[in-house]
Amino acid sequence: MSLVPKHIKNLMPYKAGKPISEVKRELNLNYIVKLASNENPMGPSLKAINQVKHYLSDTHRYPDSNGYDLRLKLAKSFNLDIKNVIIGGGSEGIMSVIMRTFLNGDDEIIATKNSFIGFKVLANASGFKINWVPMQDYHYNLKSMASKINNKTKVIYLANPDNPTGTFFKRKDLEEFMKFVPNRVIVLLDEAYFEYASHFDEYPDSMDYRYDNVITLRTFSKAQGLAGFRVGYGFANEKLISNLMKVKLPFEPSSLGQYAACAAMDDFKHLESSIKLNNEQKVRLEVFFKENNFNYIPSATNFITLKFSSEENAHNFTQKMLHKGVILRHLIGFGLPNCVRVTIGLEQENDYLIKNIKEL
Repeated sequence: MSLVPKHIKNLMPYKAGKPISEVKRELNLNYIVKLASNENPMGPSLKAINQVKHYLSDTHRYPDSNGYDLRLKLAKSFNLDIKNVIIGGGSEGIMSVIMRTFLNGDDEIIATKNSFIGFKVLANASGFKINWVPMQDYHYNLKSMASKINNKTKVIYLANPDNPTGTFFKRKDLEEFMKFVPNRVIVLLDEAYFEYASHFDEYPDSMDYRYDNVITLRTFSKAQGLAGFRVGYGFANEKLISNLMKVKLPFEPSSLGQYAACAAMDDFKHLESSIKLNNEQKVRLEVFFKENNFNYIPSATNFITLKFSSEENAHNFTQKMLHKGVILRHLIGFGLPNCVRVTIGLEQENDYLIKNIKEL
């Protein structure tokens, strides 16, 4: 008998985008723009930074294992009880807790091909059977997903908006889909890019619904600019949350992450400025891509995914831009080898992107 299970031996690990420091070392470049990981280019709120500085001397203490202050603040913000809120090490951290808590025996998972790679890795690592459903024109096919539900289905993963396509399914589609989901099946609804999509009329904000079997996941990593702290949060009915709290690691997120997240929630101006910048610069890049005959997927998020005619062309474009100091994300690991994801940057970062594309 092998020490390592077969499904772990065969597991393709998550491969993150190249960090700036690595590109500097490899290519000896002085100026680098990273547009690969969907981070907020404005960075964190000044209030969050100051709060972290204030509590640095307390880092010899363990974090509050219940995350009371942050959970209470989130509960009040979304008109919930604290018993309906969980926090964790990024939304992926909570996804992992969900898998460990609720999957058992011969349970099965339903998920969409070419969606969020973080969930794909977690699902494959779980060892449970996964029923993968193809996308339809880079959109979730909820009808097809509903047709896959059987008496062994336990978890269904939905990302809305999706990463890496940037598309979202509409309110009427979610409502129709939920009619086919038994109460015994948990719907994991990943809304990491919620802040960027919430202004769309047909976007289904999960907080407008009260399904007892839906766990909504959101994060401070994107619009709030706290990716380095890894702070995610989830909403669900009290019964689900109480069982998740039994399984989650006791001291995550970090104390500094919790302090930063609490402070970020008080800085509405920073969040508004971040969304405003993103919307303006996204329109600018869409116009540029259209005028220069790039095919792209219309996005409701803080990134635009470009479509190339072949994997080779997508790879070559990514490498050429990398050697010019622009880090982009070739989506081969997501199962979209013809696609390249471009994060919306600051105005000057997008200037640099456009300048270097024109020079190709």
